[in-house]
Amino acid sequence: MNATLQDGGSSQGIRSTDPAITAAVHMPIFEKHFAPDLPLVDADCGNGAQTVFLTGRFHPCVGIDRSAAVLERARTAVGEGAGGRSAPDFRQLDAADPAAMRRLHDELGDANVYLRGVLRRSGPAGRARVAESVAALVGERGRAFVVEAAPEADAAPAQGAGAPQTPGEEPAEQAGPFTAAGLKVLAGGSLPLSTTDFEPDGSRLDRPSNWLVVGRGD
Repeated sequence: MNATLQDGGSSQGIRSTDPAITAAVHMPIFEKHFAPDLPLVDADCGNGAQTVFLTGRFHPCVGIDRSAAVLERARTAVGEGAGGRSAPDFRQLDAADPAAMRRLHDELGDANVYLRGVLRRSGPAGRARVAESVAALVGERGRAFVVEAAPEADAAPAQGAGAPQTPGEEPAEQAGPFTAAGLKVLAGGSLPLSTTDFEPDGSRLDRPSNWLVVGRGD
């Protein structure tokens, strides 16, 4: 099982956005909750653009994705280091594979996690596994920032999106898999989620989203 759309629909409108309108918007929210000395794992990193941006603040920074082809494009586009300041470390790993995430935790220790749109791309069983993976990665000190499209986002479908989208989630529904995995919701709110899609008038399509910070600490 992997953390991708069950219906095969594209998720690139969310996954491939410019960090200036994505991770740069999210960072002021989550960095106050993240221990700066911990590694950061960018789950389902896609083209690696967000991972590269996050490497400027957190290191080591590891981008994981189940797709070898996607990771190869990311490595070609942005370069790859050993998780240091200059470039992130990309790994072919599935965010919905708790055993693999436990092994990654054995290597990295407690880590912060950036999780953007992953639950929306997963079925119910996949969401539980993603949450279990996050619980394994954060350990005792780490935190995860989880941002997902809100239900009202479905009222403004992306232009040209041929496949149906998984419905957006209310905050309580979004939090459910993580609390079941033993994590606490430490903070939450809402904000626009920018995409690479555009309205007919040429303006960028922003979807409403809900965010959470989860972890074991207070």
